[in-house]
Amino acid sequence: MTVVPADLARTGLTPSEYEQICAQLNREPNRLELGMFGVMWSEHCCYKNSKPFLRQFPTQGAQVVVGPGENAGVVDLGGVYLAFKVESHNHPSAVEPFQGAATGVGGILRDIFTLGARPIALLNSLRFGDLENPRNRTLLTGVVAGISHYGNCVGVPTVGGEVYFDPVYEGNPLVNVMALGVLPTPQVMPSGARGVGNPVVYVGATTGRDGMGGASFASAELAEDTRLQRPAVQVGDPFLEKCLIEACLEAFATGAVVACQDMGAAGLTCATSEMAAKGGVGIRLDLDAIPVRETGMQPLELMLSESQERMLMVVERGREAEILPIFHRWGLEAVVAGEVIAPPEVQIRYNQQIVAQIPAAALAENTPVYRRDVLPDPPAAVQKHWGWSADSLPAATETGILDRTWNDIVLTLLDQPNLGSKRWIYRQYDQQVQNHTAVLPGVADAAVVRVQGQVGVAATMDGNGRWVWLDPERGALAIVAEAARNLTCVGAEPLAVTDNLNFGNPEKPEIYWQLAQACRGLAQACRELGTPVTGGNVSLYNETQGQAIYPTPVVGMVGRVPDIRQRCTMQYQAGQVLYLLGLPWGQASPAVGLGGSEYLAAVHHRVTGRPPAVDLEREKRVQAACRTGIQRGWVTAAHDVSDGGVVIALAEMAIVSHSGVEITVNGPIQTRWDEWLFGEGGSRIWVTVAPEFQQEWENYLAASLANEWACWGTTGGSSLVIQLHDKQVVNLPVAALYQAWSESLPRRLAAPPSLSPNP
Repeated sequence: MTVVPADLARTGLTPSEYEQICAQLNREPNRLELGMFGVMWSEHCCYKNSKPFLRQFPTQGAQVVVGPGENAGVVDLGGVYLAFKVESHNHPSAVEPFQGAATGVGGILRDIFTLGARPIALLNSLRFGDLENPRNRTLLTGVVAGISHYGNCVGVPTVGGEVYFDPVYEGNPLVNVMALGVLPTPQVMPSGARGVGNPVVYVGATTGRDGMGGASFASAELAEDTRLQRPAVQVGDPFLEKCLIEACLEAFATGAVVACQDMGAAGLTCATSEMAAKGGVGIRLDLDAIPVRETGMQPLELMLSESQERMLMVVERGREAEILPIFHRWGLEAVVAGEVIAPPEVQIRYNQQIVAQIPAAALAENTPVYRRDVLPDPPAAVQKHWGWSADSLPAATETGILDRTWNDIVLTLLDQPNLGSKRWIYRQYDQQVQNHTAVLPGVADAAVVRVQGQVGVAATMDGNGRWVWLDPERGALAIVAEAARNLTCVGAEPLAVTDNLNFGNPEKPEIYWQLAQACRGLAQACRELGTPVTGGNVSLYNETQGQAIYPTPVVGMVGRVPDIRQRCTMQYQAGQVLYLLGLPWGQASPAVGLGGSEYLAAVHHRVTGRPPAVDLEREKRVQAACRTGIQRGWVTAAHDVSDGGVVIALAEMAIVSHSGVEITVNGPIQTRWDEWLFGEGGSRIWVTVAPEFQQEWENYLAASLANEWACWGTTGGSSLVIQLHDKQVVNLPVAALYQAWSESLPRRLAAPPSLSPNP
């Protein structure tokens, strides 16, 4: 065929990539083959710009059963295997928020049960633009509706996550979804095809024209008019997926299925090529056998469709009769559509003719890898931010800053969408279906779900795009540290990570530098904290009209809860003693600061400075002490200090506890007043301890943390009070804290606030 620039533009391939294709085929591809290469060589499928950086991640550990390379990672919780992974559905959600988010949930669930694991929980990490813009309110409501629709209908609880708002996400929201599943047996279903002559079975929904070219769509910047890209968005059916889950697990239990792969990005093209390449064999697929729901579908449409709820299986020859009826009984399609062949290639047949014949490795393994030059120094814009000093802010006193009191600023911060209650969002999710949710959203730093007996899994998703934009390496280090800290605060031992790297166009030097530095930080933190990376997702080209989002790596981390009866939340009882673990409060240190803080953005409308340095050794000491306190029954509540600093963390504990706290500070303060109150960083955790355990707890802290802890006050009363010597710096009724915090989202969405006092 004669290839013209328009043909390549439609596939997303470059002229040099076309030359590589011809070299691997020893001929020119036909249009079907070119389309197959287009989706498989897209950034979304082959990670051609990010693969060199991903190789530095630690991937092994005693707890890791399955690492990168399969549909999801698997870790050993101690006698039970947990599968988990995160995926993005950013571009589809920008174009069609409801279906984009819904099919993102469906896709990540298939990654889990493809391994033979029953899905037990969902989490999500979301980013939107300023809610003053009606378009962003529409995106938020549509995405939340899509997530709740699919998760609620399929019967998997959505138990946690995070949501942030910033103008940089205007038009390009981020929708990252994480799923967890438990394997009923230690056998993990592989995705590599094997057994020449074994039949290849298509199961699930029919194939239509929805989602055409979705992988290529996800690997390019969004168009100015996103309506033009709606054909690339899939349409999901959660009720069909529920049937598919049950049918697949039943089929796997027969022992007749030898390999399985879901049809997500790139549909049949991805499933056939990856299964063949991983198994070192080939697959012959007959398109005439594919169940369709639209007439006149051509080979290119069949191979590139991303219709949802579909799987491809390899079944032991002669045992098809055991498998097909299972899916028919669940009301699903199930047909023999091909077979495993010895030549390691993908053969596509249509109308009794071979219409495509490609080495499987050419599609799935021998893909382009770009090693671009990384800027030797931070870009000038970044260096400018690093030179910022808090001394450039107006003078702060014990009463406030400018004409604002500290009381006023605390309420202002709690009213920010990034810090306010997310109840408006998570109340739309079913959090308790399956009856294994041990900690509900809003009361703890991580979700906890029972997996077997009293053993539980804790899970969290964390990201801070603002910090990563200001300093990619420090920001990424801090994200991993906070994820581990969140698990620690519920009593879990952090085990492993799945990550989602959301960045702009990597062909721009500054974006490529951000990606390189962030991956370096992620790798270092995961290595030092002992949380290997078992898989994840890369989402690049998150730009609209040349405007990139913040570099936003999101870390999904899981941890083992030895006994869910000893789980911990941030809810304390009155009359308990309050401690701060970590960097001493009020001490001047590069580990705490206002750079990149929520205070600086919300109160002074500045996004600048360098995020605080991360001390991973201190992080490990503090977290170990907190976990020990929880396991021994000393610590009754725990909450990490993150966005908003120590005072906002205290306010959040007071709100969910419906009780006040009184703190008296007698020592000197070495920092600015606003940094003392709202500075972020420092590997700090607030914990409460019952008075009868106070001496035992303090003896332990003196031996394990030396001077990295202090007792600051007691819980009780109806107000949050911080007193320095004989002067009250902050004095706010818990009711006022709750009102500002609870109405943050509802008032911006023109929805009535909840009347319930519960968080």
